[in-house]
Amino acid sequence: MLKKFFLVVCGSFVGVFLALLFFTLTAVIASFIIFGSMSSSNGATKIEKNSIMYVNLEGVLNERDATGNASLMSFMSNQGPSQSLSTLIKSLKIAKDEEKIKGIYLDCRGMASGMSSLYELREALKDFKASKKFIYAFGDEGIMQSDYYLASVADSIFINPEGMVDVHGLASATPYYKKLMDKVGIEMQVVRVGTFKSAVEPFMLEEMSPANREQQEHYLGSLWSVISSDIAKSRGIDPTKFVALTDSVMATMSAKDLKANKLVDRLCYRSEFEDKLRKLTDVDMKDDLKLVSPDELVLSADDPMGTGKEVIAVLYADGEIFSGEESGGGLPGINGMNQGGIYSEDMADLIRELQYDDDIKALVLRVNSPGGSAFGSEEIWKALEDFKAAGKPFAVSMSDYAASGGYYISSGAQRIFAEPLTITGSIGIFGMIPNASNFINNTLGVKIEEVSTGPNAIAGATYKPLTDQQRNALQGMVNRGYDTFTNRCAQGRKLSQDSIKVIGEGRVWDAVTAHEIGLVDELGGLESAIKWVAKQAKIKDGDYSVVDYPNQEMSFFDMLTSMQGMKLENDMRNRMGMFYTYYEQLQAILGRDRILCMMEPIEINF
Repeated sequence: MLKKFFLVVCGSFVGVFLALLFFTLTAVIASFIIFGSMSSSNGATKIEKNSIMYVNLEGVLNERDATGNASLMSFMSNQGPSQSLSTLIKSLKIAKDEEKIKGIYLDCRGMASGMSSLYELREALKDFKASKKFIYAFGDEGIMQSDYYLASVADSIFINPEGMVDVHGLASATPYYKKLMDKVGIEMQVVRVGTFKSAVEPFMLEEMSPANREQQEHYLGSLWSVISSDIAKSRGIDPTKFVALTDSVMATMSAKDLKANKLVDRLCYRSEFEDKLRKLTDVDMKDDLKLVSPDELVLSADDPMGTGKEVIAVLYADGEIFSGEESGGGLPGINGMNQGGIYSEDMADLIRELQYDDDIKALVLRVNSPGGSAFGSEEIWKALEDFKAAGKPFAVSMSDYAASGGYYISSGAQRIFAEPLTITGSIGIFGMIPNASNFINNTLGVKIEEVSTGPNAIAGATYKPLTDQQRNALQGMVNRGYDTFTNRCAQGRKLSQDSIKVIGEGRVWDAVTAHEIGLVDELGGLESAIKWVAKQAKIKDGDYSVVDYPNQEMSFFDMLTSMQGMKLENDMRNRMGMFYTYYEQLQAILGRDRILCMMEPIEINF
């Protein structure tokens, strides 16, 4: 028996060792392949005459480029294709002025993205059209709503004769867990400030409150007004008629009806579409099109954001805000809002480094965050105030979300920029502690005996309910946090604290309305923010370089740890489908700070 035990243990060790060896060798080989192709591209990327910029609308649209180990991580974790907003926008600027690029081929395959990111990319496509070069969009099986929003800018939209277009409007879906919690015997003990602070509603109510419904109807209506008007204007369709078409289940319309209603321009197969591109670019019918990717365009030219000596830092605050420092293995922001995160100590330290770096003349904080830890938000806010006090210009560029804690860290900026489809505001705060005493005692049949030196020695323990004294103390903490939050916003926005409290109350706003009520200074994107801080720093156009922070590189062993976690998450996401989002929300409760400034996890169907 003992001999068998040792054989099993040894066999396990050998198996683990061989698995690690295989994994490491695979990673090393993959890195040689990736970096080898990158270096060869760097040295030999040349744009041929009569080329077309090929934009493959597939996968996920991220904020930043995935470079170095980040690219290797995406490759090894089998996450599928991803796009970089920053690369796409840079490449469009280059393509606009590059004589060898004759036009753009938008291949609509279904790209997942936040709405504000799509708006920013769409504006860049509109800017490209000033070059008088063509933009053609093609959809095979169908063109989804997010792709169609971009494709509507095109000179012509081509679709397979059996294809479809699915534009349907916006809808939000918020799961409510109260009945589930009651069934398993767990009570969420909630304290909050703000009538509209609805992040806690799913745990204390069985259905949406009137206040939450009011705010969601307002911002969804405003966002859809921008999107539908943009599409209708680009396609030359009456806005009222276009909305009626979207309400008629557009996805069921035949391709012929789509053309008759001016939603597409031509029905053809991909081969026929690409033959048209060959004629446009003088390419022989038997030869391949000269397609150039956005990455290749960026590698072929100087940085369109400038190559001057003076440096403007763009600091990406991407994801949920956590207090403290990252324990290792993560790569903040590389996989979007729900991955990675913003760790307050790491972020504050980096801001201080930028403050004392004489080469850094100004800072743009690029925020894509629904908030998180109230204390973590305060730490980041203080570091940004110190940066500003050093006399360097500081602006904020809001991406898809800059809400609650995301607005907290933005509030002190000298100027706040947001796109019309940005979601922001949610100035509110809450605390939430689960009481699992019923579940532990009755469902599990476990009795916990306690010995303590005082009534509050184990305050907030999940195996017993809060006392009135403890609940009042928690409410006091939340009230003080809200007072601090609104005071920070009042200082930064140069408004009275009372006026901030009126438009606060935890209410989520679309950026257009936020601009009207003073929470946002200017409707514009990242480039607008960069140009503004450059002007404030008295730097002429072209005399500065833009450098992105934080550095996305990581150690090899941290990369392996992250890849293992990413693979596990991908497997669970694939197995659980739509339920993974709800699982993620429930799981996160146990790992968050007690006091939070965070918007509710709304899933907008775009």
